[in-house]
Amino acid sequence: MPIAPPPEELHLSQRPNLSGPIPGPRSGDLLDKQAVTEANTVAYPLSLPIAIDSAQGATIEDVDGNVYLDFSAGIGVANVGHSNPYVVETAKEQLDAIAHTIDFPTEARIEFLDALNSIAPGTLPDNNRIAFGGPTGTNAIEASIKLAKYNTGRSGIVGFDRGYHGGTMGALSLSGWSSYKSDFTPLLPDVAHVPYPNPQNHETPEEALEATLAEVRAVLSGRAGGLDEPPAGIWVEPIQGSGGVIVPPEGFLTEMAEITAAHDVLMIVDEIQTGMGRTGEWFASDHAGITPDAMTVGKAIGGVGLPLSATIYREELDTWGPSAHAGTFRGHVPAMVAGTRAIEYIDEYDLLDRATRTGSYLQDRLRELQQQCHSLVDVRGRGLLIGAEFCDSEGAPLPEVVGSIQTQCLQRGLVVWTAGIEGHVLRLLPPLVLTDEQARVGMDILQDVVESVTEEREYDG
Repeated sequence: MPIAPPPEELHLSQRPNLSGPIPGPRSGDLLDKQAVTEANTVAYPLSLPIAIDSAQGATIEDVDGNVYLDFSAGIGVANVGHSNPYVVETAKEQLDAIAHTIDFPTEARIEFLDALNSIAPGTLPDNNRIAFGGPTGTNAIEASIKLAKYNTGRSGIVGFDRGYHGGTMGALSLSGWSSYKSDFTPLLPDVAHVPYPNPQNHETPEEALEATLAEVRAVLSGRAGGLDEPPAGIWVEPIQGSGGVIVPPEGFLTEMAEITAAHDVLMIVDEIQTGMGRTGEWFASDHAGITPDAMTVGKAIGGVGLPLSATIYREELDTWGPSAHAGTFRGHVPAMVAGTRAIEYIDEYDLLDRATRTGSYLQDRLRELQQQCHSLVDVRGRGLLIGAEFCDSEGAPLPEVVGSIQTQCLQRGLVVWTAGIEGHVLRLLPPLVLTDEQARVGMDILQDVVESVTEEREYDG
């Protein structure tokens, strides 16, 4: 089967096509019906009140016929585009044969294991084991916690302030969002958090890095963080996505790898949002040239949004036995087929380079906007994971500005998302197949909206 169509031919349109108010009548009806029957945990339609009918490439069509440019990719899931035919067709073929195999071997499963092995960072290729346990990234985090504790015999675990690793109890324990998890305590015991090296909080990136590394050394040696002994592992996002698209200073992961090795503590890199080409490399770890002890992956590895996650770790850590980590859906073969085809598609069309090039364009446009918009205080990111931070003249977060930007962008046919505990960071993470024309049109819309929202705020002030 040819690896086709090319990225330029995947989309419904190169620009938004709106036929009426948003939400339209059919969307409004479905939103009301959902609100009547589904739990209050539903979140995304509160900010983006549309009901989706279909999606292709970097475009979404709602049930009222409105077509949007998608700069969120399902929060980093649709890296090769929504409904990519090359991925979808083979997943359909697998679905016709068999979908659920628990962990019995299939040719499709072995092919996917080989594909993941081939793109693993550092020295992990041909020196790794892969554990499937559940359909979402948080399941992979849970597996990595068990892996670290089992191999070290120690109970302590360490995460970073403002880090986010998922919604299950172990993942929540690692996450550094107190407001997100405070209602569900007590969580896991023996958990410490250290500050993530945010250059915005220090005079220089070097100061930010050294402050964090000093805390890490203290905690890993058992001298701080409330732990009685060195922990089993430390979990780190190469870029904090949900936490505000925080890009650490150069050398952070390299130093972390050296420190953890010196203290015999496992370094687990959470690549759930940053993986599968999002940052311009297969994994963000590749930018640093390091080899994690373990790595969690999810989101985009299911190809076109099929639920799948995995924990990839050094082969010598494969000391546990059968059913030490299990899950009913660790045999989702259509998702594995889709993941393999997505890897092939990314490679065929050099989407790693495309992510780098398109991401640079989006950041350049935002930095041009920053020159005239005083409340846009920082633009940061890597590849197609980009954040734009909005604060007032005193440095206070402006979540209401970002919320207005998101709402008005939707009214103009552009889907964008947010980040940060305070919700004051605009997050852009479009599919890697975004075309140059779509990037230009989307940024034109975003520029107009940001200028309008910030000018209105300054006038009212």
